[in-house]
Amino acid sequence: MHVHLVFVAKYRRSMFDGDAIDWLRTIFDKTCADFKTHLIEMVGEDDHVHLLVEYPPRSVSRIS
Repeated sequence: MHVHLVFVAKYRRSMFDGDAIDWLRTIFDKTCADFKTHLIEMVGEDDHVHLLVEYPPRSVSRIS
C-alpha cells in the first residue's frame, strides 16, 4: 500500500530551505524504519513537503 502525505507550514509561510528539507528527510527516514515502512520519495518546497510512503497492509493501524 502507498500513502501520500503533505506537511504544510502554518499559514503557508516559507520556512523550508535546503538544509531543513535534508534534516526532515533524515527524520522521516528514521521514522519509516521504526514503523517498518519505506520512504519512496520526498519532495520539499519552501512552504510544504510531500512524502510517498510504502507500507505493508498489516501496519495501517500502527501508523495512525
